Amino acid sequence: MAIARSGILIVVLSLLALPAGAAELVVKRVMLSAGGVAYVEREAEVEGDAELFLEVPLDQVDDVLKSIVVYDSAGGVGSAHLPGREPVAQIFTDLPFGAEALASPEALLNALQGSEVRIGGSHAITGKLLKVVTETVQLNDQSKVERHRVSVMTPAGLQQAVLEEADSIAFTDAALQAKVERALAAIAEHHAKDRRRIVLSARGQGKRLLRVGYVVAAPLWKSTYRLILPQDAAKATAHLQGWAVLENMSGEDWEKVELTVFSGRPVSFRQALYQAYYVNRPEVPVEVAGRILPRADNGAISVPSSRGEGSLKDDKQKLDEAKKAFDLRNNLQREPQGGAAPVETPAPPARPEQVTLATAVDAAQAEESLTQVAFRIPVAVSIKSGESSIVSIVDRDLPAQRLALYQPGTVADHPLAAVELKNDDSNGLPAGVLTVYEQTASGTAYVGDARLAALPVGESRLLSYAVDEKTKIAREVEEKTALTKVAAARGVLRLNHTERQTIRHRIVGPEGESRHLVIEQPKLEGWKLVDPAESKTEQTAQAYRFALDLKPGESRTLTLVLQRSDWEETEIADIDADALADMAADGEIDGKAKRALQQLMRLRQNVADAEAELQRLQERKTAINDDQSRIRGNLQVLSRDNALAKRYVAKLDEQETALEKLQAQSGNADAGLRTAKAALGEFIAKLEL
Repeated sequence: MAIARSGILIVVLSLLALPAGAAELVVKRVMLSAGGVAYVEREAEVEGDAELFLEVPLDQVDDVLKSIVVYDSAGGVGSAHLPGREPVAQIFTDLPFGAEALASPEALLNALQGSEVRIGGSHAITGKLLKVVTETVQLNDQSKVERHRVSVMTPAGLQQAVLEEADSIAFTDAALQAKVERALAAIAEHHAKDRRRIVLSARGQGKRLLRVGYVVAAPLWKSTYRLILPQDAAKATAHLQGWAVLENMSGEDWEKVELTVFSGRPVSFRQALYQAYYVNRPEVPVEVAGRILPRADNGAISVPSSRGEGSLKDDKQKLDEAKKAFDLRNNLQREPQGGAAPVETPAPPARPEQVTLATAVDAAQAEESLTQVAFRIPVAVSIKSGESSIVSIVDRDLPAQRLALYQPGTVADHPLAAVELKNDDSNGLPAGVLTVYEQTASGTAYVGDARLAALPVGESRLLSYAVDEKTKIAREVEEKTALTKVAAARGVLRLNHTERQTIRHRIVGPEGESRHLVIEQPKLEGWKLVDPAESKTEQTAQAYRFALDLKPGESRTLTLVLQRSDWEETEIADIDADALADMAADGEIDGKAKRALQQLMRLRQNVADAEAELQRLQERKTAINDDQSRIRGNLQVLSRDNALAKRYVAKLDEQETALEKLQAQSGNADAGLRTAKAALGEFIAKLEL
């Protein structure tokens, strides 16, 4: 069925020679995307039914088959044909040998043992192929060479020939000979690095214009900008020129094509459609009343509103003047002319008093859509294959404010000279590198390079291009950790430790010059800005920003406080008295928590004292028992009337009296320990903070 106007081609892959009288489709339109692909559109005038062809590099065939569309206002398209290409493994599926057999003549012959061959030469042989073996032969000059001996079974018996001496070897079976030739041809086709010719079959009546479009890989086009700062630093605008740097690597010249470049990030991928695939199908059991289980939705991520990445001082009058000047220049701009894309004039005028930036004559016409901005070049462009070109995409004044930007991770003791650029146009600007110039009394001077991130309509970007060595900043960081909150319940104590970073910036402005200074503080994971309040601070995704206006020679100090908190849980019964004393002494917890910790410390100390007293009495009893064991051992070797024996007996009597006292004291100490533990346990059970 023919598809009228625009439709996806039904592609039939077959081996097909180019029909006589087929017309070539010529490139007329190229659209380069920042996603690394290009939409190429070709045209041809046809009449009635027609055959057309286009040639594309082999590595672009997959993309063409994936994306090709045909536009025909008075007809349709039937099919498209191009030489097929099978995977190497598939080539040998129905052949009596594998790919390894084509590695050498002897490998092929050994793979086809039993086949009938005809060996031509001084001694012709015809018979069944037995085997080819390698042998080493020594020549008269004592050198050695490898030969391959072919053994063939003939009606007259086994005969042999040297492969290297044979004039020819052929398979007598014509079908087998054809299979070998087909395998070699298929491998040559598979490894070909040339182009592929796609033939389109168009159906229709009368003369008409037929267009064919497709998307293929293309070199990434790049944005590059020139920003010219005015001599008056207080002026609220700067002039921006933007250029697209692109290459034609398509393998054919672009002759007077309509060129458009797109900024955006389209989803683009490749699929190997120009390959034959066979899928192994597993056997599965029959399902009865099968269920469908959708994946759970995790929800959307909410993004809090913010003030944006930059802010400009309100200068409505100057912005209106800049807008009027831009509109006037556009009205006076020359009409588009044919020819190659314009290029930037590299050399500045010789006389400084006559320095005027050349206006881009054929600046692109921009149009923004939902996901990208299209910059269409208003004149036909010609770029030879393998060459590069630059084309203008923007040329206008934008609101700008000069400032000094301090980023501690970039330069530790100086801010960067920067300019805040706002996009007040109706179209976004793609990301790119930017060269900054400054107009001076003696001419235009280069002052640095910057990187411009993608700049949507209404947003601002800070562009840093040099080090401001006239402004000095000393950054000091002080860290402190404190216990700030205590919670207790069910015998568990929860402690909240707060870490604070106090960051001081001591700033000295340049003599004789004022500065609008923006200080960035990187965001740290887990840390929160508490002074000044985070809700009142300008933020980017990576940093907080603080703005200061410095008078000439003025010194200022900016202090920031960041903090983070961590909760720690522990069993109250496991905390010793010294640790509780340290907690109670911390001045940042409230009075109720402090009094509870102090009481807990006293009760825990009572338990510790009772345990220590009981331990002391036990150690005293153990010492006496050890001494009694020594005395009794000595008494066993002494007679009862011996004076030393009498002394030992008296000593034992004294120790028994001491043991009786210690036993009583131990009982009292054990009771005291039980009482102290009971008081501690009761307090812990009732403690709630």
